[in-house]
This record gives sequence, structure tokens and C-alpha cells, in this order.
Amino acid sequence: MDSETSTGHVTRKTVLRAAVAAGMAVPAVLMGVPALARTLTDGAAPLDLTPDCDDGDDPTPPQMEGPYFKPASPQRSSLLDGPGTRLTVSGYVFGRACRPISGVLLDFWQADTNGAYDNTGFKFRGHQFTGVDGGFKLTTIVPGLYPGRTRHLHVKVQAPGRPVLTTQLYFPNEPRNNTDSLFDARLLMTVRDGGGGREAAFDFVLDVPQDPGPTPTPTATPTTAPPGGTWTAGRAYRPGDAVTYGGRGYVCLQTHTAQAGWEPPNVPALWRAV
Repeated sequence: MDSETSTGHVTRKTVLRAAVAAGMAVPAVLMGVPALARTLTDGAAPLDLTPDCDDGDDPTPPQMEGPYFKPASPQRSSLLDGPGTRLTVSGYVFGRACRPISGVLLDFWQADTNGAYDNTGFKFRGHQFTGVDGGFKLTTIVPGLYPGRTRHLHVKVQAPGRPVLTTQLYFPNEPRNNTDSLFDARLLMTVRDGGGGREAAFDFVLDVPQDPGPTPTPTATPTTAPPGGTWTAGRAYRPGDAVTYGGRGYVCLQTHTAQAGWEPPNVPALWRAV
């Protein structure tokens, strides 16, 4: 639970997010909290990771996809493509044991500074993968407002071989947070001014079981093809390459090396069904 537990104990994450939402300083006693509750303060670097990010909270909650998602976004970490206040979003993706997960797909999309989505091209749309440390970094602009919604970013997050988490990220101290029926304080980023724009941090926790210790990078045997298909884990694919999987044909959209969990039906950003 992210508000109060059944015993009435308020979690550390709840206190941190409440402080951020209210624009208050984070109490010093909470500065050793889990990585998911990292905060940014003027002149200070993000907090070091702590051994355990489970303080009784659930994984990152999902939210609706909305009407503007498009598959097959380009692979890129910078979405800068037009005017607006520069925004850098960084963070990590963890499993249930607070171990970072490498190779996680994060697909972002958002409105431009005027509150409009590009539905014909891919402006302010793009996907990337977490590094070996589970980290990601997105460079974009602060999205604009449009009727009925507060300021937000959309994202799909998928660990190899696991279900997709679709959710949204929010900005603290936005007046419309109080009137947007979709707003969820558990999805607040920590945000500060800096770097010629704004800097934000958010860590995702996926419902991925983990044993204590580093998360191994998924591996696969490159000589093994799925039954009835030509897609092969461990093989390098380029745009235009055609494969079959599960009795259906697919065309590659992005250069990548296939790995277990990224079978064509699971990653529309990498493969298009034909």
C-alpha cells in the first residue's frame, strides 16, 4: 500500500512524496530511504541506492494508455524536437528485491509545449533500454497542458519476458493535479530547476521476482529457434529483416540483438506484424 498500511503505519515513501507535492524540504531522518523515494535538492546529487527498496509498498502502479499511443517509435533517448522548457528525466528500474534490471524497454510519448500530440509522425515519442545498472535517462521538454488533464508523461515499461507496465508520470505543484481524475500522487516525479531547464527523477519498481544479488542479464542460446518460426534469440537484426514466430510473419523496425523475452509479439517497438 502506498498511503497507509493496514496497521496504520505511514510508509517512508508516502511522507517523501507528500513533502515533494507540497514543495517542502524532505526531513533529514528520511534521507536514507529506498531508491524509489529518491529526491533532488538544489546542489545535491541523487541519493545513493540503498540495499532494500521494499518498505511495504506495491510496485509502480499502472495507468490507462490513453488515445495517443503509437507503436514502432524510434529508439532514442532524446525527444528534443521543437520549442519548450528542457526536461531531463532519469532513474532506475528495479524488481521486487530492489535489484536493478538491465535490458528493460521504456517507451515514452507526450504532448508538445502546446499540449498537442503528433499523431502522424513521431515527435516527442521514442523508446530506449536500461543499461547494465538498470538506469535510464530521457531528454525532452516539459509537456504542455490540454483540456481535462494535468501535466504528465506517458510510458510503457517492460522487463525481458515480463508483462508491459503502462503508466503515467506527474509533476509536483501543478494546480491541475487537484482536478485531474487520473492524477495519482504515487506517480509523482521529484523535480528541480537545473541544467538550463528542469531535472526530474523517478524509479520504477516492476513486479519481477528477484533473489538477493545482482540481476543476471538475460541470455539465450543463439542456435535455438522457436517452434515453427525463424526468429532466433542472440541474432542481430536490422530494419527490414523478416522473420516468423508463432505462425505469423514480422518485419524488423529497429536495429537490435534479439534476446529471450523480446519475441516479436512482445515488442511492437521492434517488430511489426505482417
